[in-house]
This record gives sequence, structure tokens and C-alpha cells, in this order.
Amino acid sequence: MPTKIVVIGMGYVGIPMAVLLADVDDFYVTGIQRRSERSGWKIDWLNQGKNPYEGVEPGLDKLIEKVVRNEKFKVTSKYDAVKDADYILIDVQTPVDDEKVPRYASLLDVSEKIAKHMKKGVTIILESTVAPGTTDNVVQSILEKKRGLKRGEDFYLVFSFERVMPGKLIEYITDFPRVIGGGCQEANEKAKFLYGKVVKKELQVTDTLTAELTKCIENAYRDVNIAFANEMALLSEDFNRNIFEIINLINQRHDRMMHYPGSGVGGHCLTKDPWLLLYGFNKYTEKLNESKIKIIPDSRKINDYMPYHMIKLMENVFRDSHRLVDNIKVVLLGVSYKANTDDTRNTPTENIVRVLKSRYHSHNIDYIAHDPYVNERDYKLTKLTSDFNEAVANADVLMFTTNHSEYYNINLDDLKKIVKTPIIIDGRNIFDKKTVESKGFIYRKVGEGSKKPV
Repeated sequence: MPTKIVVIGMGYVGIPMAVLLADVDDFYVTGIQRRSERSGWKIDWLNQGKNPYEGVEPGLDKLIEKVVRNEKFKVTSKYDAVKDADYILIDVQTPVDDEKVPRYASLLDVSEKIAKHMKKGVTIILESTVAPGTTDNVVQSILEKKRGLKRGEDFYLVFSFERVMPGKLIEYITDFPRVIGGGCQEANEKAKFLYGKVVKKELQVTDTLTAELTKCIENAYRDVNIAFANEMALLSEDFNRNIFEIINLINQRHDRMMHYPGSGVGGHCLTKDPWLLLYGFNKYTEKLNESKIKIIPDSRKINDYMPYHMIKLMENVFRDSHRLVDNIKVVLLGVSYKANTDDTRNTPTENIVRVLKSRYHSHNIDYIAHDPYVNERDYKLTKLTSDFNEAVANADVLMFTTNHSEYYNINLDDLKKIVKTPIIIDGRNIFDKKTVESKGFIYRKVGEGSKKPV
């Protein structure tokens, strides 16, 4: 008997998971994507066997084309396929609002629709990251109350989080261990059967709450480590030394692996998962240790500050040159938050532009952004081009916010000829200070002092 699978949410998680499953013998997958002005085009694109992402994603193009050609994968905006599904995977976005409260509108809507259509015996797997306690207290509650069904008897509910990263979507599904948090042994076994077809590493079974905590703490851990690197970058600037040299010296020890600082933390996960963790803590525990929870919010503040620091570095150049930030052209080099991808979610570039426009709204600044992967539909803040020379022509400030591969191959002599004012603000350690300054550029970098070491 064929296994019928529905994957709800055709994003960076849902698409690679759906096509990997569709490539399994006797697995037939239907993707569900809300048809909207912003993302509805994906339905037609995917049904033509095309990859909707512009970034470098090894293996994804061919796999989408293959499973569509073999009639193993299709995408729709309707929920009809849910009623026959043996497995339903939920891969919708779960952002937080300005008050750091989860915005579960999509999750709640999807849960309601699943409850309305699902058959008895179905296994529902929540892959979207949620605040600890959400699967049991929110999703389970909706699924049980809507139809009068009981988890563990009439249907199975599992939390099994994704670990994908743009640029490595397939690899991070197949080659990372998978944590499975079901509510009972039967749910865990059903999830193990599904993931065992595509995951090459260990399938690790635990309870639902532990699985939810694992995902949030895993990303909070990374965010905290990046915050430490960013704070040490600021410290090193004041010491007039280079944090990247220091990190390389530290990491010569095999048991050390310090992270790198930069122009900011972006993406859908690190910017929100620490807040989801704290939300779950505040909502579903007695908060006995509330006064001791400090590292996570402090780290978020540090990482959120880094785009502002990029602006500070630019302002310092103008102050030292006795110039006003007025009648200039500012170029943002890189719009995606991660190198060689088209993912613009929570990109630091957005905060840089917003702050500059707010701070210098009447200073006649011309903005343009360059990115080799990002489409104009995903970036509306400034003019955007994929033509590097068009972007930098007559520029006064070049702000490198993403470390796309092509930026490492820039000919500085040619660049110097076409800019108006040779100022580089490097947020991703792309250039060597001595080399850039020898070419006549004024150079500032996150994590490196601006003066010559004494």
C-alpha cells in the first residue's frame, strides 16, 4: 500500500523534506501552500518541477524535477489531501512579534484545518519550532477538541524539529541526527518509520517537551556564542586589535571553536527561538528561577545591536574626515542574511537601512543594494541590482553586510576607479586591512581597530 503524506508549508523546511520523502518508493507527497501575493507563485513553480530558491542548494533542483516528473509530488492550496493522509507534516513559520510573543496565526489555522479533515490513525508531525509546551497545550488541544478525538488512540502527534540551513537544506535533513518527541511508543515508531527512509543518522527518541526544549536551547546556545564573539569584537576594536586574528589563535586548540562576529544575526531561527524558549518558560512553568534568566535576553540585545554598530563605524569615518553624512550614495553589499543564499528573513541589512533612513531622513542619501541571489519581490527597502558595477558606481560608502563568495574576488584597483569616495565598512571580515588601505581605501571592520597598532 502506498503511503500518503501531506506537507503543509512550502518554505525552506517543507520543500526539501517533501521532495526527499517523495523520492522514497511507495511514498506520495502533496505539498500545501497558501496562495498569496507574496508566496502563492511557488505552487505553479514547484508543479513545473522548478526550484523556487535562487541560492546555491546542492541537489535540490534535480530532486524537485525528478519527483514531479515521476508524479510523486504535487503542490496545491487546498486541504483535500489531508483526509486521506497517513502522515501530515506541519512546516509553517512561527515568528515572534515586537513584544517577543509567538505569532501562531499560521499554526493555529493549520491545526484547525487538519482537525477538520484528518482521518483516524493519522500521524501528525510538527516540525516548526515552537515555544516549549506548545505541542501539548496548543496543537493537541485543537486537534482533540475539534473532532472529539484522543491523542495516542485516534491519532498520533509528534514534535520533531528541523535543523535546516539555507545552502545546505538537503544535507542538514539527511546527515544530521533526528530528534523525535512523540506522546507514546506508537507515535514514536510511526515517526521513526517515516524519517528512517530519508535520515542517515541516528533517530533519537524522547518526550515531546524535551524535544521542544532541545530545539530552542540548541539555537539559543548558538545565539549566545555569537553574542560573545560580537562583544569580544567590540572590545578588540577598543584595544585596537583584530578579533579575527585572536579567534584563529584561540581555535588552534582542538577543543576550542569560538564563533565569528559580524554585522548582525539574521534568519528565521536565531532571531526568534531564544524568545520562544523564554515565552514557554514564562507561560508553562512556575518561574522559580526567573531572576536568573539573563544570558539569553542580553545576548539577543548584543546581536541586535551589531547593525547599529555598522552605522557607527560609518559615522566615525565621516567624523574623522570632518564630513557630514549628506549628499552621499550608500551601497549595501549583500541583502540575504547568509552567504550564497536568497534568504532575506531578518537580514541585518534591513535594520541598517531602516536606521539610516530614520536618522538621516533629510540628508539626501541615495541607497542601492546589491545581491547576486535575492529577487526584488523579497526586498523592497531600496533599489536592488545584481549588477555589481551598477551598484558601486559613484559610491561614497560600501557596506559589506553579507559574505557572498563573489565579494572575495573583487579587484580593488578597478573598484577604486569607479567609486566616488573610497570608504569600505566590512561587516563580514571579507578584506585584509593592510591590503585595502594600500589601495587607497578608508577601511573599517567589525572587530578590528582603525588605528595602526603601536
